[in-house]
Amino acid sequence: MAATTGKVVQNVFVSQCHQQNRQFSPQNQRDSFAPFVGKLLPSCQGKLAWTAISSMQLRTSSKHRNDNIIQRNFQCNASVSATAVPYLYKVDFLKLQNGSDIRGVAVDGVEGESVNLTELVAEAIGVAFAAWLVEKKKAGASRSLRVSIGHDSRISAKLLQNAISRGLAGAGLEVVQYGLASTPAMFNSTLTKDDAFLCPVDGSIMITASHLPFNRNGFKFFTSAGGLGKADIRDILERAADIYNQFTLESLINSERKASSSVKSVDYMTVYTSDLVKAVRKAAGNIEKPLEGFHIVVDAGNGAGGFFAAKVLEPLGAITSGSQFLEPDGLFPNHIPNPEDKTAMKAITQAVLDNKADLGIIFDTDVDRSAAVDSTGREFNRNRLIALMSAIVLEEHPGTTIVTDSVTSDGLTTFIENKLGGKHHRFKRGYKNVIDEAIRLNSIGEESHLAIETSGHGALKENHWLDDGAYLMVKILNKLASTRTSGISGGSKVLTNLIEGLEEPAFAVELRLKINQNHPDLKGGSFREYGEAVLKHLENSIGSDPRLQKPPVNYEGVRVSGYGGWFLLRLSLHDPVLPLNIEAPSNDDAVKLGLAVLAAVKEFAGLDTSALNKFVGLEAS
Repeated sequence: MAATTGKVVQNVFVSQCHQQNRQFSPQNQRDSFAPFVGKLLPSCQGKLAWTAISSMQLRTSSKHRNDNIIQRNFQCNASVSATAVPYLYKVDFLKLQNGSDIRGVAVDGVEGESVNLTELVAEAIGVAFAAWLVEKKKAGASRSLRVSIGHDSRISAKLLQNAISRGLAGAGLEVVQYGLASTPAMFNSTLTKDDAFLCPVDGSIMITASHLPFNRNGFKFFTSAGGLGKADIRDILERAADIYNQFTLESLINSERKASSSVKSVDYMTVYTSDLVKAVRKAAGNIEKPLEGFHIVVDAGNGAGGFFAAKVLEPLGAITSGSQFLEPDGLFPNHIPNPEDKTAMKAITQAVLDNKADLGIIFDTDVDRSAAVDSTGREFNRNRLIALMSAIVLEEHPGTTIVTDSVTSDGLTTFIENKLGGKHHRFKRGYKNVIDEAIRLNSIGEESHLAIETSGHGALKENHWLDDGAYLMVKILNKLASTRTSGISGGSKVLTNLIEGLEEPAFAVELRLKINQNHPDLKGGSFREYGEAVLKHLENSIGSDPRLQKPPVNYEGVRVSGYGGWFLLRLSLHDPVLPLNIEAPSNDDAVKLGLAVLAAVKEFAGLDTSALNKFVGLEAS
């Protein structure tokens, strides 16, 4: 084991301070990102000083600092092969798992949210993914695996991109950075065959936290087989925890050198957008500009979806004036990029009406979710978007099964099965659950061509079961273009007509019943065990009420019909919460359903029913 002197450690420490000590403590990432908080500055002596930073300085500093940090500039004057990394921050890696994604706090500045997704954590995850990929691909020494990396507009994106690149490169993999990209494009890069763009890649990583606040970030992983599952993510995080604790200065310097000399950059979004354009042209009979004359506005919410206006719609001939928030800005100053958010949907609806547009399109941050608005301002999201996509898909594949999540309405089932002649398979929440179920059905001989969630995640069999918000919108554009080619006009009324007959509830609400994990009623058990006990008790109690009926098949939670409507109480996928969805013909009927739930769950002292109490009128609002 090589020795090192105190002078070496001192030199390394001073060098780290010259980099704002980014790697070792999440607190010290404030210097690049956090608005209205202290800025950490280095001194030549390695001491730390504080000064103020404005939100305008935040935008400027992060823009310039993020581009050039592959190198750490360690300056040592002796061997450091056995030198442990000083001040390595303790991280619970498994807490970074969010289903089939990794998510954490990457930027300081939000009270009560400590940074746990640092550059060193990202680098360890890069090494772990490399090891996982080599095992899965059974790659020998004769072939070097290649991984692509892209990111959305978040202010921590480029730091994490370069950090995870160092981990991958240090592990001996080829790394190709795409820069600003969409989640669907990253998966697509595992399928594209084009040597000029270094495709196909063996694995792909998207740096995103979807619609979460500016301080969050995370990773999604893909191979040509699709997105990684929960077990894969846990495996990677367990490996990363071991790697993180074994980091030495030598290993970090080595990964930096490899990354500096080997990481490549490619404009892959050119390939991805070109494929989208070709798909619309093909649907319209290979017309060059099948959308000529259509006025379509896009709202990207300052996420990664701004490309859709200039790179997809305009080459197809569409007018895109009035499109808004196309510029990437990771502080999301206008609204949350989320098709489920009321403020976001109001923004795109107003843009359509103000510009007298034929259609409006809105994306989430990383473009794996989307929604639309017709020329009258009617929204195509949630059940309406599922109905629209079902109508389009069932025209192409009569009788096919449509797989959705658990909170879809009874009216949607009637529409799909009675109006469209398809089969509605209501499954569980979680886009990966819905997609995997559609794949499973096909494997046992039940044809399914669409898997879609009320959240706006939608995947088609024809598109490799990729949940692609841009491709969903392309299917809608295909309908507009092909209808015009056949001589039928009417703009987006063509789309509105497709969902004619969809029964929609007069009243709908979602309430969240939180489980107090510290309550004695849990008796030291997990919130999941407690939540399951609540659901079991509710299910048993419902059987004694003749006005309430359970469906013959149900895959998640407790779903019950009655009083002309229905309710679903289920356990959240990740949080100590029981979401309660109620739809009914009136508020009074919804309250009756709420009272039925309350009567069954009120004896569970560890369950906070205040939101339900307020809804049914037992507590003042």
